[in-house]
Amino acid sequence: MLKITKAEFITSAASKAQFVKTDKPIIAVCGKSNVGKSSFINMLAGRKKLAKVSKEPGRTRLINYFDFGAFVLADLPGYGFARVSKEEKAKWAKLLDEFFAEREAAHVFALCDIRHDPTADDKQMIEYLYYNIIPFTVIATKADKLSKAACARSAQSIAATFKCGSGDILITSSETRQGLDKVLERLESIINL
Repeated sequence: MLKITKAEFITSAASKAQFVKTDKPIIAVCGKSNVGKSSFINMLAGRKKLAKVSKEPGRTRLINYFDFGAFVLADLPGYGFARVSKEEKAKWAKLLDEFFAEREAAHVFALCDIRHDPTADDKQMIEYLYYNIIPFTVIATKADKLSKAACARSAQSIAATFKCGSGDILITSSETRQGLDKVLERLESIINL
C-alpha cells in the first residue's frame, strides 16, 4: 500500500499562469465549502496543520498545491458558499474551468458530507466531471458523526444521486482516520495507471 512520507505546501495559484506543471500525477480535491477538504488533506498527510482548517466556510479562494512525494495534490476552492460576492464566485468558477480545461488533474476526489444529501452544487460538480470525462472518486466525509448503519444507508443514497456504485463511495473521517487505508489504496491504483 502507498505510504505517504512527505507532504509539503508548494504554492497557491490565482490564475492559469500560476498552475503547477509537474510530471507527477495531480490529484484534485473538490467539494462545497466546509465539507472537510483541509481536514481530509491533513489526514492524508498525517499532519494537523498542512492545510489550514477554518470554521468559517469559503476560506480557500485559490488553488493550493501540495507535494505528496508520489503525486501532487491540488486543493480547489470550495463551491456553494453563499456569503461571497457574485464577482468572487465568477472568479472561482473561471479558475476551476481553466484548471479542468488544462487537463491538470489525473483524478478528482469529490468530497461530500455523509450526513447530508448532495446539494445542487454537488450534483452539478459530478455532472461536470462525467461530461468532461474526468475520472473521480466520491469521498464521503465526517463519518464519525453517524452510526455504521447510517453511513452505509447514506453512502447508498449518495451513490444513487451520483449514478455510481456504492463501492465508488469511500467513507472517511479525519477525526478517527476511518477510510484512510481505502483512500491510500485508491491513490496507489491511480498513480500506477
